[in-house]
Amino acid sequence: MDNTENSGHSIKISQFEGPLELLLFLIRKNEINIYDIPIAKITEQYLDYLASVPEMNLEEVSEFHAMAATLLLIKSRMLLPVEMEFDDDEDPRQELV
Repeated sequence: MDNTENSGHSIKISQFEGPLELLLFLIRKNEINIYDIPIAKITEQYLDYLASVPEMNLEEVSEFHAMAATLLLIKSRMLLPVEMEFDDDEDPRQELV
């Protein structure tokens, strides 16, 4: 998949090549599995990109941070176990707190 006509920084991973906005859109539409997305690799590519540009565009940097945070939120929700349901009103985990 190569879709680099959008503005912004492009990323390249084994399952995808193109703008981060498109990757986030495809993940949200469940066309790309979030488990297969190496967020560390995306971040490394972006940091390399920032090191190569002479002047930082703060709007672009903040957009990346927002999208990276959204990816992390989606991935963390998928990795965490589903919240357990309890029959009674008292949560047994409260004792541990």
